[in-house]
Amino acid sequence: MSGQRIIVHSLAHARAALAAARDLGLPVTLASGAGAGGYAGPLWFKSLIAAARAEFPQTEATAVLDCGGEAGTTLAALRHGFKRVRFTGDAAALQPLREIAQELGAEIETGDAPAALDLLNETDPEAAARAYLAAAKCPA
Repeated sequence: MSGQRIIVHSLAHARAALAAARDLGLPVTLASGAGAGGYAGPLWFKSLIAAARAEFPQTEATAVLDCGGEAGTTLAALRHGFKRVRFTGDAAALQPLREIAQELGAEIETGDAPAALDLLNETDPEAAARAYLAAAKCPA
């Protein structure tokens, strides 16, 4: 299960993305903002995702926490149960992190960030999410 990626910065954003995905019958990936693992913390994002999923239990959704270049934050996220994290830090730290992730049944994304809709400056996040997901469902 995956789906189009939508960057959420709040519970309201996560709700909007999940409502749009539910209405369209599509899976969605809820992603944190760049480096959010470091400035907001893994537990904040984990709680946000859990609260949103509780309101939309039938909507297929995955989550990915962006830990930026912080190996320690990436490790903390893995230990807190994240199955997908982004790490853009030192290559020397990547291999041990990947080994830990593999042991925990998780994956680490690297490289350029995938295409996504960022809800940060959207005045109507649900409408923006719906339009984004609908366009992906029915490409022109």
